[in-house]
Amino acid sequence: MKSTEELMKQDVEVILHPASSIVALEANGPDMIVEASGSYVTDAHGRHLLDGVGGLWCVNAGYGRTEIAEAMKQAAEKISYYHTFSNASNPWQVELAERLLEKAPEQMSKVFFGSSGSDANDTIVKIIWHYFALKGQHSKTKIIAREQAYHGTSISTASLTGLGGFHKEFPLPLDFVLRTECPHFYTRALDGETEEQFCDRLIRQVEELILEAGPDNVAAFFAEPIHAAGGVIEPPVGYYPKLKSVLNKYDVLLVADEVVCGYGRLGKWFGSQVLDIEPDLMATAKGLTSGYFPMSAVYLTQSIWEVLKEGSEKLGAFSHGYTYSGHPVGAAAALANLDIIEKEGLVERAGEMGDYLHQQLGEALGDHPLVGEIRGRGLIAGIQLVANKDKRELPNAADKWPLKVANACRDKGVIVRPLPSVATLAISPPLVITKDEVDALVAALRASIDELAASLG
Repeated sequence: MKSTEELMKQDVEVILHPASSIVALEANGPDMIVEASGSYVTDAHGRHLLDGVGGLWCVNAGYGRTEIAEAMKQAAEKISYYHTFSNASNPWQVELAERLLEKAPEQMSKVFFGSSGSDANDTIVKIIWHYFALKGQHSKTKIIAREQAYHGTSISTASLTGLGGFHKEFPLPLDFVLRTECPHFYTRALDGETEEQFCDRLIRQVEELILEAGPDNVAAFFAEPIHAAGGVIEPPVGYYPKLKSVLNKYDVLLVADEVVCGYGRLGKWFGSQVLDIEPDLMATAKGLTSGYFPMSAVYLTQSIWEVLKEGSEKLGAFSHGYTYSGHPVGAAAALANLDIIEKEGLVERAGEMGDYLHQQLGEALGDHPLVGEIRGRGLIAGIQLVANKDKRELPNAADKWPLKVANACRDKGVIVRPLPSVATLAISPPLVITKDEVDALVAALRASIDELAASLG
């Protein structure tokens, strides 16, 4: 293999990076990561960096787990690949589906496998459309999604995504999407409005949106238990039960996008179990294999399955799927990942270590003049930067405060993620993170935000 230096130079010439600035790549070169273990990654310059983001919210079991690598090796030696079209299967995907359904909310009955969070949500859109069409409700195609939501970057899921950067200079969003307000009390509440009043106003808006579009036209509502890329935002207390009540009233399905929150991050197996959500379908990926293999899993209820089954009697095949659906090596990776999470108690650990993380963040940053709010639960957190704490005034986006703080943290050996759309810094470390590592992460954040404050005079 070529030297790392040669590869870094060639990267600029041969790769179009996802969600990246081409101009910045040409100016600075790639951020080449060459090794990783536990909660740390090592870059091409030999710097060991505490990964406070867990890759992209996904390395739940931590880096360098030889158990997962060995499981993948053994599966690949037995059967490197075979498709699951035309009722073909393999032992690994069957065992995985059984184990996943044991942990999922009890109403979930079947699993569909894909390769990413985007394709999981795209699959759900198609299942929903197919489901209502089979019931003779062909006009039920509109789907409600929230501002500041992130559901993927395919054509359909980028449309569901409520972050404007994913729409600029694309003909998006497509017109099947209905947009409703982001449930962020800190930035969206009206003057004098209580959290309960804010919640009720949001629910009324959803009902009014359904009535305006026509209940016969609205099929589903997509919701991340906690917004991730949109700012680590949790809805107000009581939001999901009230939302479910309205959706049931108009025969609108509830989809939980668990791509980030699933597989232990919030202290239970799924965010739906933490936040009292009763979804009809769930999208998962990321923590399913801890990022060791591209894999997603869609969960659906028995009632939806029965309608699809009846449709199969008329139409034959369920005309949807991917070359790599139920990939045996991916399923083996997921099974080994589940073994680690169970044996090491990482779900419970995420709850306990999450409490410690949020306690330390509160003590270090709660009174900081540039920090308005510390959000999240379990091992996901968002640090809200503010220009004026009393007025809850966010900084000018052009000043790039989150990026400046993230860069300063990196100089101190810690990776955090800037979320510029809401002036927030995101944290979602591997579930194996230790107290000492939490302390180092929090100390780097405090020092970096102090540096920003000093630069402002």
